[in-house]
Amino acid sequence: MPQKDALIKEAIEESLTSTRSGRQKVIVKVQRKHPELGASRIRRVYENEGFSLFKRMKNKRLNNPANPIQLPLEKNVEWAMDFMSDALSNGRKIRTLNIVDQYNRQCLHIAINHSISARKVIEIMEVVIDEYGKPMGIRTDNGPEFTSIIFQNWMERKGIEWVRIQKGKPQQNAIVERFNRTYREDVLDANIFFSLDHAREVTHSWIEEYNDDRPHEALNYQTPNQYVA
Repeated sequence: MPQKDALIKEAIEESLTSTRSGRQKVIVKVQRKHPELGASRIRRVYENEGFSLFKRMKNKRLNNPANPIQLPLEKNVEWAMDFMSDALSNGRKIRTLNIVDQYNRQCLHIAINHSISARKVIEIMEVVIDEYGKPMGIRTDNGPEFTSIIFQNWMERKGIEWVRIQKGKPQQNAIVERFNRTYREDVLDANIFFSLDHAREVTHSWIEEYNDDRPHEALNYQTPNQYVA
């Protein structure tokens, strides 16, 4: 593939964050970032690289099966991830990506930024995997960051199973949902954040307390780090 076509392919992948992004929408999205690219060239790469088949294939794969939660018997069997939203004191929105090991309820990481794209999710996951090892599966909802072709291809390359919860069934991701409520009450609702760094600093301290000092009834009143040890 010519270098310029490779750049177009990458731009198309970045734009495919939703199953509702048809060819014309993709062309518009790509040209917003790369106005020098002609529509015909984008269309050619889109069709030649199989993106025109992606929506049909993905809709067939994402058939919304029931997927009740099953508690792992050891660490790194299944992680759970979910997004949360809040705002700084100036009103600017922030997002968090919360990652929990379902075996011992350990908070592996909370990423905080103004926006977190599918590509950024992958960067975050690579760092977390380097520190804790690779999970066999990751449980998520059907958010566009997780259903994107970029994230799906990454999980396939890593050999990680995507454990997708059923639409409208957040209880199938109950462990991270319960974690989110605790994080909301203890951190997001209890603090006024003046910057991203401020939110990250408070969150980092809270994670240490959560993993090392807080007993969990579901873990026989051990902390996550005590339980896994």
